[in-house]
Amino acid sequence: MSQSKQYRTEKDSMGEVKVPKEALYAAQTQRAVDNFNFSNLTLPEDFIRQVVTIKQVAAEVNHDLGLLSKTKFKAITKATNKLLSDDLIKPDNFPIDVFQTGSGTSTNMNVNEVVAHLASNSRTKVHPNDDVNMGQSSNDVIPTALAMMTTELLVRQLTPDLEKLIHAIKSKAKSLKSVVKTGRTHLMDAMPLTMEQELTGWAYQLEISLKAIKNVTPQAGELAQGGTAIGTGINSSAKFRTEFAKKVKSQTGLPLKKSGSTFASIAGQDSSVSVSGVLNTLATALMKISNDLRWMNSGPVSGLGEIKLKAIQPGSSIMPGKVNPVIPEAVTQAAAQIIGNHTSITVGAQSGNFQLNVMLPMIAYNLWQSLRLASSSLKHLVDTIKTFEPNTEALETLLSKNAILATALAPEVGYEKASEIVYKARKEERSILDVAVELTSLSKQKLESILDAKKLT
Repeated sequence: MSQSKQYRTEKDSMGEVKVPKEALYAAQTQRAVDNFNFSNLTLPEDFIRQVVTIKQVAAEVNHDLGLLSKTKFKAITKATNKLLSDDLIKPDNFPIDVFQTGSGTSTNMNVNEVVAHLASNSRTKVHPNDDVNMGQSSNDVIPTALAMMTTELLVRQLTPDLEKLIHAIKSKAKSLKSVVKTGRTHLMDAMPLTMEQELTGWAYQLEISLKAIKNVTPQAGELAQGGTAIGTGINSSAKFRTEFAKKVKSQTGLPLKKSGSTFASIAGQDSSVSVSGVLNTLATALMKISNDLRWMNSGPVSGLGEIKLKAIQPGSSIMPGKVNPVIPEAVTQAAAQIIGNHTSITVGAQSGNFQLNVMLPMIAYNLWQSLRLASSSLKHLVDTIKTFEPNTEALETLLSKNAILATALAPEVGYEKASEIVYKARKEERSILDVAVELTSLSKQKLESILDAKKLT
């Protein structure tokens, strides 16, 4: 700050603060930048955009209620429109660390100051607290922005992305209806199944998550706005809460509604835990599907080699020609992050001490990250599913050596005799059919019928 010409002086209730000359924010934001040097993480654009939208809708409601002048209403509307359309929502203007005051007051004031700065001119002075924050508190703005962000990502990204992957898996499954492979339990040979059966299992897992997402979306869209400081609505019009919910729903086109209890929505984050729980379940399904793809693609010489994933990049800096299953690997890492985030969100939601949750910024960031990672994973897997090809020759070879097919003989010859056939076939590296002909009185024709892998699926 030695070069004073690069800074301007701003004031807040605690006194004067030096702020970068070109900054759109003011004193309270600068104090937060100075105080919170925990990470290089800032709240994402998706979240800040919702806070800006709240300011815009609040100004309209307050004007309609006769509480905000037409001049200031128009100035705030113009400023928020500029923020939403001119690529101004970026860390330079919203630089506060995620790890800040637990209510998110610093972020709320950051937005208030930026809007006030853009809205003020020589004729009109817009105050960040009195005008932009009119009828609001950080305590209801931040959970409302979190609810709006979550609902938007659920409705406009995660749900359609999940539906596309389910469709891709089902379509691929139909094309693999005639492909029979060795099943595996405990990573060991088991009875055969078709690839269609295997993939429809994946699809059903994802359909369970899709249903859960649709069920949790209404809960995610409940808004705390209007509860102000602790839920009572102090310093806000009695009509503000209802009118805000109506207008923000109309403006965004999202399934939003006022909370059944502002006290619960300000002090608790049950809806965030519910959404994160659904994402946690989805992540476990994505982990399973991705690992199945990795195992099935393993090799190509010494692994299972059941399928061939599309080669999209070199796999080694030292081994020429090596190609790895990079997309499934990336998805497993994203899934692990989502699972970890769920723990953080759960701990955060427990911190609703009396009338306020005090881990809101961390919850918002982690839930945003989980939603984004889930959507990205789904998108990337669509092409992986569409483009992999079965290695039918390898599948048939492995299936022909699968001694567990003798399970089908158990009803005819008994468990003990079937076990004897399996052990002998493995020891002598012979086919189950040949050993069964030798050790049972069944005809070869009947044994061939019983051991037909296609029928056994």
